[in-house]
Amino acid sequence: MSAVAAPVIPAHSRVRPRTALVASADRSFRQRLTQTLTGLRWQVREAEGGAQAWAEAEAAPPEAVIVDSWLPDLDLGEFLSDFRGSFPDVDLLTTAGSMPQESPRGPYRQELLYALRRSQETDTAAWNHAPAARSAGTQEKPQSKPQPASCAAASAPAPAQAYAPIPSAAAPAAGTLADTSDRLPELIGNAPCMLEISRRVRLVAPRMTPVLIEGPTGSGKELVAEALHRLSSRSRKPFVPINCAAIPEPLLEAELFGHTRGAFTGAVQGRTGRIEAADGGTLFLDEIGEMPLGLQSKLLRFVECGELQRVGENETVKVDVRIVAATHRPLAEYAQNGGFRSDLYYRLAVFLIRTPSLAEHGQDLPLLVDHFLQKLGREAPVKRLDDAALAKLAAHHWPGSVRELEHVLERAVILAGESPVLTAREIDFDLRAA
Repeated sequence: MSAVAAPVIPAHSRVRPRTALVASADRSFRQRLTQTLTGLRWQVREAEGGAQAWAEAEAAPPEAVIVDSWLPDLDLGEFLSDFRGSFPDVDLLTTAGSMPQESPRGPYRQELLYALRRSQETDTAAWNHAPAARSAGTQEKPQSKPQPASCAAASAPAPAQAYAPIPSAAAPAAGTLADTSDRLPELIGNAPCMLEISRRVRLVAPRMTPVLIEGPTGSGKELVAEALHRLSSRSRKPFVPINCAAIPEPLLEAELFGHTRGAFTGAVQGRTGRIEAADGGTLFLDEIGEMPLGLQSKLLRFVECGELQRVGENETVKVDVRIVAATHRPLAEYAQNGGFRSDLYYRLAVFLIRTPSLAEHGQDLPLLVDHFLQKLGREAPVKRLDDAALAKLAAHHWPGSVRELEHVLERAVILAGESPVLTAREIDFDLRAA
C-alpha cells in the first residue's frame, strides 16, 4: 500500500484546536487514530460505544465525529441517522470513510480522511511487510532466546522490515493491557499480545462478522477459531473445520460444496459438503490462502448470497453459517499481488485477529511447558524439567511456534523413559534420528 501524503494544515486551523470524537469498541484503533489526529493539532475525545459518544457530544459538541463500522451497544444506521438529526453541524464519518446522506462536509474533511486512512494502514503494515521479505528469500536473523514481556515492540511502530505483530490484533499499545482474568482458557499465556487476542475474541464472538485469523504456522489459529465458536450463539451447532491446503484441488470443490451421485469419476453416491454440514454453526476455512483462484470465485458467491450449488446439481441450497478463515500468509499483500481474490479478502477480513509466534511472547514459555507436561501426564506420572532443560528451551528460537514446543516436550517425555525429570539431554530440536 502506498504511503499517504499528510495534508497541509491551513493557517486558520492553527489558531484554535479542533475537537474530534472517536467512537469505537476497539481500544487500540482509537489510540492510533487519536495519535494521528493529535499530530494534526486536534483535541480528541474517545468513546467505547454509541451511547457514550452521544453523551460526549451532548456535553460539548465536537467539530467532527468518527464512528466505527459497528457499535457494541447501538445499531449503526439508527445511530448515524439520529445523531445527524440532533447534531446537524457536526462532520460525521464512519471508519469506512462514508457518511450519512446529506451529512455536511466540514472544512477539515481532508485531514479526517487522512488520519483515518493512516491509522488503518498502521493496523496491517507491520504484518504485511516481513513475510514478503521471507518469500523473496530473505532469512530472518535468529534470536538467542524468545523475546521478553514487551511482545516484540508492542508499544512502538515497527520498521517496515521488522517481523512485528499488528498493533490492533496482537499487541496492544502501552496502557491498554487486558486483565488476566479475561484470558480465554484455550489461549495459554499472560503476555499482552495473548490477552489482546482474548479481548478481541470476546468482542466479535457474539456477532455474525466474518473473522480472519493471521499468524505463523503452529501459533494456535484453530484454537482461536474454536473459542470464537464456543462464545457465539452458534455454540450448540456444528464447528466444521476444513484445511484448504490438505485436500487436492480437484476434490476440494466437492468437499466444500458437496456432490451428487455420478457428478465425477468415483462419485458412486452423493455427499453433503462441509459448508452444508456447518449449517447453523461455524465453518472454519484453515489455510484459506492456499485455495485455488477458480474455487475462490465460487466461495465468494456463497459468502455474498449464502447459497451453494452441489457439484453435478442445478438446484441451489440456502445455508446459514458463520465463516472464520485462517492463514499463515500476509493475505492483504498476497491479494495485491494477484495470488488471492481481493474481493474475497475484503469479505473475509472484516475483523482481523493475529496469533503471535512463540518468540513474540517468550515470557509465557513456563506456562506453556507446564500446560503440555500436564497434558502429557494424563496417563502417566507428570514429569518436570530441570534448570538446564528449561534454559535450553528458553534459548531456542521456535520457528515452529507453540506446536513445535508441544512436540519437543512429547519427544523428551518419550526419551526420558521412567525418569521423572527431563534434562537438557532429552530436549532435542533435531527431527532427524540420532
